[in-house]
Amino acid sequence: MKGTLIKGAALFIVVLASTILTTTTAAQGGDSRIQRGFELAPVELTMKGLNPALVGLGSYIVNAQGGCNDCHTNPPYADDGDPFAGETEEINAAGYLAGGTAFLPSPFVSRNLTPRASDGRPAGLTFEQFLEVMHKGTDFKNRHPQISPLLQIMPWPVYGKMSDRELLAVYEFLRAIPCVGSTERCGA
Repeated sequence: MKGTLIKGAALFIVVLASTILTTTTAAQGGDSRIQRGFELAPVELTMKGLNPALVGLGSYIVNAQGGCNDCHTNPPYADDGDPFAGETEEINAAGYLAGGTAFLPSPFVSRNLTPRASDGRPAGLTFEQFLEVMHKGTDFKNRHPQISPLLQIMPWPVYGKMSDRELLAVYEFLRAIPCVGSTERCGA
C-alpha cells in the first residue's frame, strides 16, 4: 500500500513537471530559440506591453544569426571582451545597437537602432517603415541622395528574405532594448 502511494505520488510529480514544461514551451511558441534569445540579450529588456515570444525570437535573430552588433555597436565589444583578440566575448552593452560605426573611406555610418523615448520606435521607424527598410532598402532619412535613395552597406537584400513574422520579432526585440544616445533622443 505504502509503495503504491509513493509510486502514485512520483507519477503525479512527473506528469505535473511535464505539463509545466510543455505549457512553458507552448507559451513560447514551442521554439527553443526564444529562450536562447533571452539568454543572449546583452542588455536589460523592458517587456511592458510586448510579446515575450517575439522579443525572445527577435533577440535570437539579432544576436545569434544577424550579427547586427558588429556594425550597429561602436565598438562592438567591451574593453577586454573582443573574441577576435582571443578574449572572452563581452558585448559593449553601453553602446548596444546605437550605431556610429564609420565605413571608411565611404561616407556611410551605421544607424542607431535603439528605440526613441518619445515613441518607443526603433530608429524612429514604424513597423511598416521597418519592413520597407528590410525588404527594399529604403533610406527614410535620405542621408546620401547624391549616391542613392537606398541604404548602402546594410545587407538588406539578405535580411529582406526573412518572413514578416521574423522581422516583427526583430522589431519587437528592438523595442525592448534601452535607448542609447542624446538626452533629446532618450529623455532625461
